[in-house]
Amino acid sequence: MIVKKRFAKLPQAIIEAQKSDPLTQDLYLCEISEILLSRNTTWENESPLENHLLVYCTKGSCRLKIARDEVGMLQEQFCIIPQGFGFRIKTGETDPTIFITCQFNGIKSKILEKDFTVVRDLVPSINNRVANRKMLFDEIFNNLSRGYFNANTHYISFTFSHLLATFVFASKTSEDIQVEENPVVLKTIRFMEQNIDKKLGLSDIAEEIGYSITYLSTIFRRETNYSPLSYFSHLKVTRSCEYLDQTHLKIKQIAFMLGYSDPYYFSKDFQKKMGVSPRNYRKRVKH
Repeated sequence: MIVKKRFAKLPQAIIEAQKSDPLTQDLYLCEISEILLSRNTTWENESPLENHLLVYCTKGSCRLKIARDEVGMLQEQFCIIPQGFGFRIKTGETDPTIFITCQFNGIKSKILEKDFTVVRDLVPSINNRVANRKMLFDEIFNNLSRGYFNANTHYISFTFSHLLATFVFASKTSEDIQVEENPVVLKTIRFMEQNIDKKLGLSDIAEEIGYSITYLSTIFRRETNYSPLSYFSHLKVTRSCEYLDQTHLKIKQIAFMLGYSDPYYFSKDFQKKMGVSPRNYRKRVKH
């Protein structure tokens, strides 16, 4: 069963007007909806999309297929399906699965296409300012109900631009850019990524980077809002998701590959960060 809890499609005349309006032609909204899918339901669009489609999973899980690529999508993950592609979404045993979707187009959307089609994880993500995402979505819906006079259309377009930015640039907000520009933090993250299969202590990391534990911890937390070991743990869990999705390795094998000496501790860490056990995560994304 597929239910559109909320739905608004801008009239074609308004869409055409946005294409030529200097204030909206760069990026404009065509359609927005909140869709509920019951368990084991397929939502499919084989025809090439006329616009780009943002699909944001706010609850549940599904399998998403674009062209020949098929991936799992969980709560707080999203994908932007480019114009010209079809797609298929199939939900699993979770009931219901809920999506926020937005069809959009414009000159700038062509520039952003290189960032589309990848399923991206919004949790955990550092300083990505997602707290107001639902507020922006509600704001768009509320204003669409007020009509399509110019000022309101412009406001909707600008609000949607902000909403889209919270997805496309989820890991590239100002604080994260500072992380990339800070050589100490950047060097630390690279060292973690290169040694993700090891069990590192804070002293091991600090020694490699060449700073005291206190200084490194202070700088790293200031720039990322995470302690070095917490960030390292997030990297491990993210990598474990890839193994769970793409391999048939046993959970204890994955734990050992990521430097966990105790598979039980790995499962506990995974559960804490992802809200589901590794075993259930694998069941939810592989049907």
